[in-house]
Amino acid sequence: MALNLIFLGPPGAGKGTQADRFAQAKGIPKISTGDILRGAVAAGSELGLRAKAIMDAGNLVSDEIMIGIVKERLDRPDVSAGFILDGFPRTVAQAEALDGIMAGRSPLIIVDIQVPDAELVRRLTSRLICRGCGANAPEGLLAGSPEAASARCGKCGGEFGQRADDNETVVLERLKVYQRNTKPLVDYYQSRPSFCAIDGAQAPAQVAAKIEAAVDAAAAAGLPGGTGR
Repeated sequence: MALNLIFLGPPGAGKGTQADRFAQAKGIPKISTGDILRGAVAAGSELGLRAKAIMDAGNLVSDEIMIGIVKERLDRPDVSAGFILDGFPRTVAQAEALDGIMAGRSPLIIVDIQVPDAELVRRLTSRLICRGCGANAPEGLLAGSPEAASARCGKCGGEFGQRADDNETVVLERLKVYQRNTKPLVDYYQSRPSFCAIDGAQAPAQVAAKIEAAVDAAAAAGLPGGTGR
C-alpha cells in the first residue's frame, strides 16, 4: 500500500525537517507547494504557464490553478509508492478537491505536529537560517551562541543569520494567522481514523519515532482507499 501523507504544523513545529526525514526514510518524494509550482512552470504545462503569469504579476495563485497543478503532480509515476504534501492543502476547498484526486488510491494520512505557542516562540526567535540558500541551521546551533558566528552552511557554505521576521512580535502574529487559517483544515481532518496528532515539543528524533509509529498504525489499520475517512 502506498504511503500518501499530508504534514500540517505551525511555523517552528519542525514540519519541514520531519517531512524531509520521513520521505528519505521511506523513499517517497516530499512535494512542497513551491516544488509543485516550479515543476509545473519548468514543464511548460498550460496550468504552469498560467501560474507563472499570475506570479509574475505579483498575485496569488488561485485554488483552482493550485488544485490542477497538484493533480498533475500526483499523476506522475514517482508517487506510485506514496508522497508527502507539505504546504497543500491550505484551505478546506483545497482539501475537498484533494479528496477527489485521491479517490481510488491508498488512504490519505494526515500528520499534525502540535507544539505549544511558548515553545514555538522560543524556537523561532532563536533559530538560524543560511543567508545564502535559506536552509535551516543544524540542530543546536542557535542565535547568540558562540558557535553561530563562525558556522557555515553545509549546502552552500553561506553564513547563518536570523530571519527578519523571527522576532517575538512578528512570530506571535504569524502564529495567530496560522491558527485562524488552519483550524478549519484541522477540523476537517481530525475526525478521520487516519489523522495523527503528534506532540512536537520533544527532541527531533523522538518526534520522528512518534510519526513513524503513528503512520505505521494508520496504514496497518486497513483503511479504505480514497479519502481515508
